[in-house]
Amino acid sequence: MDNTTLLVITGVVGVIVGFVVAKFLEKGKASKTISSAKKEAALTLKNASREAENIKKDKIFQAKEKFLELKAEHEKVIISKDKKIADAEKRIRDKESQVSNELSKNKKLNQSIEEKVKDYDYRLDFLEKKKAEVDKLHKSQVEQLEVISGLSADDAKQQLMESLKGEAKSDAMAYIQNTLEEAKLTAQQESKKIILNTIQRIGTEEAIENCVSVFNLESDDVKGRIIGREGRNIRALEAATGVEIIVDDTPEAIILSCFDSVRREVARLSLHKLVTDGRIHPARIEEIVKKTTKQIEEEIIEVGKRTVIDLGIHGLHPELIKTIGRMKYRSSYGQNLLQHSREVAKLCGVMASELGLNAKLAKRAGLLHDIGKVPDTETEVPHAILGMEWAEKYGEKPDVCNAIGAHHDEIEMKTLLAPIVQVCDAISGARPGARRQVLDSYIQRLKDLENIAFGFTGVKKAYAIQAGRELRVIVESEKVSDEKASELSFEISQKIQTDMTYPGQVKITVIRETRAVNIAK
Repeated sequence: MDNTTLLVITGVVGVIVGFVVAKFLEKGKASKTISSAKKEAALTLKNASREAENIKKDKIFQAKEKFLELKAEHEKVIISKDKKIADAEKRIRDKESQVSNELSKNKKLNQSIEEKVKDYDYRLDFLEKKKAEVDKLHKSQVEQLEVISGLSADDAKQQLMESLKGEAKSDAMAYIQNTLEEAKLTAQQESKKIILNTIQRIGTEEAIENCVSVFNLESDDVKGRIIGREGRNIRALEAATGVEIIVDDTPEAIILSCFDSVRREVARLSLHKLVTDGRIHPARIEEIVKKTTKQIEEEIIEVGKRTVIDLGIHGLHPELIKTIGRMKYRSSYGQNLLQHSREVAKLCGVMASELGLNAKLAKRAGLLHDIGKVPDTETEVPHAILGMEWAEKYGEKPDVCNAIGAHHDEIEMKTLLAPIVQVCDAISGARPGARRQVLDSYIQRLKDLENIAFGFTGVKKAYAIQAGRELRVIVESEKVSDEKASELSFEISQKIQTDMTYPGQVKITVIRETRAVNIAK
């Protein structure tokens, strides 16, 4: 064996020995690790066992507490049910006791009723016997009276009834007459009191509108500028406004003539603006008239709003508010229509309050009663009917619509508001100085009143007095009796209502005079 082989073997052996030694060392370390792991596992198992025991004890304690709580609740439920059962049993016992008491009472009551029925039967038999005896006695007395008076019972009864009828009729007529006279007197007094109180509580202004307006100038030199070259300016102004402009010798004044107050006011304001500005020519005139017309329309709406606010009226349709504003530029018999409507509204409110009615509704009807007098176009429909149709169109209440339509008796009055509006309209129109009429139409109305009276048979003379407020008719006593005189007064009043138009009311007095003349010689 050479050295190389020996070296190789020696190396191999060294490697094997080293490997064996390493394995032995690793086995020693592993046994130590296993021993340590076993100790840790034993300790962990011991701790886990201790914790499990603690948790077990806690759970058992919690379970006992829960059991005690459930047991207490269960006992409460049982106690409550036992109490309810006891209460129910007590009520049942009370009911049984009450029923037994009622049964005992009913039994006693039945016995009492039976006794009363027996007593009643006995009394009934006794009364029937007595009645038979009384009838027999009455019959014998009637026969004796018939023999004495010579009249049968039916004849005597008939005479007595006739006598009582006459007395009762006479007494009833006297009572009715007295009652009617007292009622008339009381009604007249109360109505006069209400009307006088209403008039006294309303203070009103007197406003009269004319058909012409006077436009004052600083100097007469302005007239030429208003007329313009060959009259172009004045023609343009008349065409734009629809107002007749009269330029005459009146110093420092121009007259504007038109029946429409709105157009007249537009012309007046337009002239004022043109004269103030100094530029007067057809184009400028048309521009100013358009602006003024728009301004007047806005003013009309503003006047309507202020009016309804002053009177405390709410919820009025915008078109009705505009119509109320237009009343400012309308007049009726010389009386400003807006002023008249405001006055009637206030009168209606006061009178409705006096009568215990709705004052706000009465004011509303009084303010709107003449809206039919300001139509945009001419119409043949009476203004009361037209106003009623407008009020219905714009959602006013039926009571207000009826009051508007009936204030001149064109339709039937259905509510108490209608006569109130009619009366207040007459009060406002009949107030001294409120209205103004042309003299010729005034005289013609008086003549028509007298002619209507002469159209009836038996009328000898007729006089219209007190500015047409009263018509006195003198009749022939031979042709007209007292009863006929009353009928004649009514017929004349109906004829006047049907054929004539007049403010306020007309009193018809029929006078029948009988004279007996003798001469002593």
